[in-house]
Amino acid sequence: INAGSSSLKYQLIDMDNEQMLAKGNCEKIGLEMGIFGHKTADGREKKIEIRMANHTEAFEQVKNALLDSEVGVIKDLSEVAAIGHRIVQGGWHFDDSAVVDDEVMAKILEVAPLAPLHNYGEAAAIEYCREKYPELPNVAVFDTSFHMTMPEVAYTYALPKDVCDKYHVRKYGAHGTSHRYEWMMA
Repeated sequence: INAGSSSLKYQLIDMDNEQMLAKGNCEKIGLEMGIFGHKTADGREKKIEIRMANHTEAFEQVKNALLDSEVGVIKDLSEVAAIGHRIVQGGWHFDDSAVVDDEVMAKILEVAPLAPLHNYGEAAAIEYCREKYPELPNVAVFDTSFHMTMPEVAYTYALPKDVCDKYHVRKYGAHGTSHRYEWMMA
């Protein structure tokens, strides 16, 4: 799941062979009319205009499509082993992915002002998933975690050290999941 301020992108991946089974996008969440698009690996598609008042309603569209008799790719949600969530900003807390519990959730919300258009939407999606599907682990993958290994000289701003330490001012980096993928493929 990759939730933004008014969107929710998703992919269902078979982790045995790392193949995408289905993917899609919920657009214009919170507006008068949204767009839901879903596509399977074998080319079946569904695209509808539908109002999605919030990320919870968007996630319901995703679930319904995955289970749909015409464009679905699973028969039951028990076939899903875990839900992964892309979190743009992990702040100073996360240098790796984390299974979401109450403490992790609190930290995601603590640093949400650093990426308000993304973290709050994804936090809402996580909370919904934890409440609706408590048997499924939720894993947060942080864009900023890849960059937490930068040397101090690279992440430090030219500001007084006590100010940087007190307010956690540093370069956090961006798009770390993409950088990690490229780094691993090199």
